[in-house]
Amino acid sequence: MVVLDATIVNVALPDIQRSLSLSTANLSWVINAYTLAFGGLLLLGARAGDILGRRRTFGVGIALFTLASLLGGFATSSGFLLAARAVQGVGGALAAPSALAILTTLFAEGRERTRALGYYTAVSIGGSAVGLVLGGMLTQWASWRWVLFVNVPIGAVLLVVARLALPETERQHGKFDLTGAVTSTLGMSSLVYGFVRAATDGWADPITLFAFGLGVVFLAAFVVTEARASAPITPLRLLTDRNRSGANLSRALMVAGMFGMFFFLTQFLQDVLGYSPIKTGLAFLPLTAALFAASQLSSRGLARRINPTVQMAGGMSLSLLGLLLLTQLSQHTGYPLLLASLLLVGIGNGTAFVPLTGAALSGVAPADAGAASGLVNVMQQLGGTLGVAILVTIFGAASNDQAARPMPGLDPVERAHEIFVHGADRAFLASAIFLLAAVLLVAAAIRVPRPPRAAEVLQSVSEPA
Repeated sequence: MVVLDATIVNVALPDIQRSLSLSTANLSWVINAYTLAFGGLLLLGARAGDILGRRRTFGVGIALFTLASLLGGFATSSGFLLAARAVQGVGGALAAPSALAILTTLFAEGRERTRALGYYTAVSIGGSAVGLVLGGMLTQWASWRWVLFVNVPIGAVLLVVARLALPETERQHGKFDLTGAVTSTLGMSSLVYGFVRAATDGWADPITLFAFGLGVVFLAAFVVTEARASAPITPLRLLTDRNRSGANLSRALMVAGMFGMFFFLTQFLQDVLGYSPIKTGLAFLPLTAALFAASQLSSRGLARRINPTVQMAGGMSLSLLGLLLLTQLSQHTGYPLLLASLLLVGIGNGTAFVPLTGAALSGVAPADAGAASGLVNVMQQLGGTLGVAILVTIFGAASNDQAARPMPGLDPVERAHEIFVHGADRAFLASAIFLLAAVLLVAAAIRVPRPPRAAEVLQSVSEPA
C-alpha cells in the first residue's frame, strides 16, 4: 500500500484537477504532500518501532494510512485532500520501517531471510508499477476517488491479520531522542522539499537553495546529536559499515533511475502514443511480472550459487541496458522496443534488489533493526525524489534546446511530440548514468561472501581437525 500509493495517484491527477479545480502548482502537491511527510518522518518512525514495539507502530501506521485514505476519497476541496495525503505520508513513515524490521527479526540471516527479502522486494519495488496499472483501471472504470478508497478494505484486513499473525517484538529500553527527532525530521523534510522544488522551479531558485541549505544545517546538527546521544534515533555505527553504506547508496541511485523511467514513460505512452490511462497501466505489467519472477529466482536459486556482489552488479547492468534502449525512442516507436526495455529493467531490478537489501541489513543487531530498516527506506525515498528532480531539469533543458531548432515539415502536434521525445531521450540517458554509477559503486565498495552450499558445509564438518 505504501509504495503503491506513490504512483497510483499519478494516473488520476488530470481527473483530480478537474474535479477539485486545482491549479497546476497545487496539483503537484497531491504527490508532494505525501512525499514530504513520508520522507521527513522515516527516521523518527523507525525509532518509534524500536521503543514502542514494532507491531504496535506498524498497526498505528496502517490505521493512520487507512483512515487518511478514506477521508481523502471524500475530499471536496484541495486543502482537505492535501491534508489527507500528508497524513497518509505520516502513516507510511511509521509502517514501512517497522514492516522491514519485523521481517528482519523474524527470519535469521541466511537462506530464510533471503527468501523473505525476495517477496519483500517484489512487493515493494513492484508496487510502483502495480500502482500505474491499478490507477488507470480505477480512474477509467470508477472515479479518481477510488485510488484512495482502494486502501480502506486492504488496510482493514491487514490490521486484523497483523494482530493475529505477527508477534510483538521486544521493546528497546530508552527514551526518544527529541533533539535527534526534531533535527532529522526538519533536515529530511527540507532536503526532500528542496528536491521537489527543484523539479518545478529550478536548482537556482532562491527557495530551493534555502531549503537545501537548511537541510544540510539540520542534518549536520543531527549527526552531532547522534554522536552524543545515549539512545540515538539512528546509531552512527550503522553508517560505518562499508557494505551497508554502499548498498544504501546504490539503492538510491537505482531508484532514481527507475522513478525517472516511470515519470517520463507514462507521459510518452499517453501524450505521444495516445494510450488511455488503463492501457498505459497495462503496458507496465510485463515489468511487474519480470520483477516478481526475477526476485524469486534471486532469493531461491541465485543467492546460493552466485556471489551477491556479482548478482547486484549483473542485475544493475541489465537495468542499465533497458534504460539505454529507451534513449532510442522516437514519436513513431512501437511497443516492442518498450517491452524489451521493461523486461530488462524488471529482470535486472528483481535480480539486484534482493542481495542489495540483504547487504543493507546484514550483521545488524536486533536492537538496531528498526534504524537500519529506516535507512533503507530513506535512501529509497531520497533516490526517487532526487532522480525526478534532476531528470526533470535535464528534460527541460533538452526540450528548450530542441524547441529553438527549426523543424521543417512537422505540424504543431508532431513538433510538440518531437520536442518531448528529445527531452525524454536525454532524461533516459541520465537515468542510465545513475545505474552505471550504482554498478561502479557496488563493484568498488561491496564485498559480501557467497553463503556456503549445504554440501560445502557438510564437507567442512566431516574434515578432520
